[in-house]
This record gives sequence, structure tokens and C-alpha cells, in this order.
Amino acid sequence: MEAAREMFVRHGHEATTMRAIAAEIEYTPTAIYHHFRNKEALLTELCTADFRALAGAFQKVGRIEDPIERLRRVGKTYVTFAIDHPMQYQLLFMTRHVGHSDQGVARGDPGEDAYAFLRDTCMAAIATGRLWRKLDDAEELAQIAWSSLHGLIALHVVKRERGAVEWRDIRKTAALMNDLLIRGMLKRGQQETI
Repeated sequence: MEAAREMFVRHGHEATTMRAIAAEIEYTPTAIYHHFRNKEALLTELCTADFRALAGAFQKVGRIEDPIERLRRVGKTYVTFAIDHPMQYQLLFMTRHVGHSDQGVARGDPGEDAYAFLRDTCMAAIATGRLWRKLDDAEELAQIAWSSLHGLIALHVVKRERGAVEWRDIRKTAALMNDLLIRGMLKRGQQETI
């Protein structure tokens, strides 16, 4: 599974074959086909496991009562997942997939679907009345929060080894960005609570 994940990330879905995966792990293609009927089934299995792992990490912050603090912690958890599991992160969010590689996840179920958890947290944050008045759409707010942190992480993952930018510590930079993002969402006078 790990070899397949790395090959999908490094070479892309189209260029990765079951034969190449078998050669990488020194198995016969028949042995792999015994477990997975095709490449898409293998990719679905990998992505399902990784999406569930991310959703499981989010569940740990789900007990935080204040939705604003929960939203901040979701951001931190997302960054931690990306840094601690770079191959999983790249496979889920930085690799072009054919079809629906998340079909093994119960879509809309915050217990399995990390985006549903984020969206529900955003909905709860909006319901507090503490957010800037233009932030009234949970889907839009979830997409703003997600894409902001994803952009930073993606740049770090793809460009960190190139010397053109003097990259700062990703954990510190992401924590600052996450805090700034949350503070920017709040109404005037509410920022002091973060």
C-alpha cells in the first residue's frame, strides 16, 4: 500500500500501473490483483484509509465546545496531518485522480468525511454570531479556511527544497496563518478572544 501511494504521488495516476507496483514490491501482478481488482480499486482503498485518518484526527478536536476554537484547532490538525503524513496528504490533495477516489467514505458524515466536519464546524461558528457579517455561508467559509492552509502547505511541499525562497518553519508559519485567518473572520471586538 505504501509503495503504491508513493508511486501514485510521484508518477501520477495515469503513469502508475499495477505491473509497476508489483515490480516495486517484488510481487507478481497476479498477487496484487488477488487483493485489488484494478488500479482504481487500489487507489480508492488508499484514499479511503487516508480520508478516514484525517477525519479521525478531526474527531479529536470535535469535543471542543466553542466552535471558533474548534475551527482554529481543525486548521492546526489539518497542518499537522499534512506535515506528519506527507505522502497521504499529497495523494489526497495534490494528486490528480481519475474517478471518485473517496467513494469509500460516507460523504456528508462528519465522522468519516473531513470536509463535512469542517463545514459543520463552520456552520456552528456562524451560528455563534461572532463572525464578520459577510461570512454567512458555511460552504464558502469552509472553502476559504481549507484553501488558505492548503495553499501554504502545497507550496511548502512542492517548493521547500528549492533555494529561491527562504522558507520559514512550516508549523510556525501555518499556526500564524491559521490564527490570522480566524481573527480575520471575527467581528470587531471579538478578535481579542483568540
